[in-house]
Amino acid sequence: MLSIIALLCLFAAVGPASILNIIAYPISKPWCRAISNYIVKVLAPRVFAILRFYMDFHFFGYNESKKILPEQYIIISNHQSLFDIPCYMKFLRERNVRFVAKDNLSRHIPLVSEMLRAQQHCMVPRRGSPMQAMKVIEEFGKRVMLTGQIPILFPEGTRTRDGNVGKFYSAGFRKLNESTGLPVVACALDGGYQIRDMNKIMTELRNGCYRVKVLKVFDSPKTKEEEVYILEESRRLIQEQLEQWRKLPADQR
Repeated sequence: MLSIIALLCLFAAVGPASILNIIAYPISKPWCRAISNYIVKVLAPRVFAILRFYMDFHFFGYNESKKILPEQYIIISNHQSLFDIPCYMKFLRERNVRFVAKDNLSRHIPLVSEMLRAQQHCMVPRRGSPMQAMKVIEEFGKRVMLTGQIPILFPEGTRTRDGNVGKFYSAGFRKLNESTGLPVVACALDGGYQIRDMNKIMTELRNGCYRVKVLKVFDSPKTKEEEVYILEESRRLIQEQLEQWRKLPADQR
């Protein structure tokens, strides 16, 4: 019963804005961006409040860890669920974040798709040549430098199935580093691998939690070797953090 009430409350909170966004996108990109900003800044916190009240779903953002963040930076993170996107938006709500994501997310996902397109997140084509994908990332990197935005990259390239950190691929990271020259921040998140898609998000949230934490800031890499080191060290630190969280007592997970 509570799950049904939660879904009704969620629809009441974000449904009208989501529908309006779908209508506004083909008519006016500025209108759509304004609606998307309202969803991120105003409605997203309400979503988390509803989930906590009705589903006992908790969000743990380690705000103390953010004190080491520089003015502008690239975030590299593990990737577990579609829910990673709103979780990072909540964790870094005072910053203007933009995601590097596959272009299939820009179609047919309620609330998410129009927002990703209207706010000019980096939609990397799944089909086509690698050169085309790198060009999209390069243009995105130049754009975030002009706007002061914070790019977030998931080097695994896809959502994990078992909650452990997969292989970090270097091509997208290298191109983003090339086009921005920003410091690199390693972040860990956990809690989403059991809710990887929209169906599971709606059915498996009860008594769950999400954790997001800044782990380390690296200077902008200048060589290929430094890029490889940052990816390998970030992956190691993230996996260690996940293991620490999963050792917590059951009532603290």
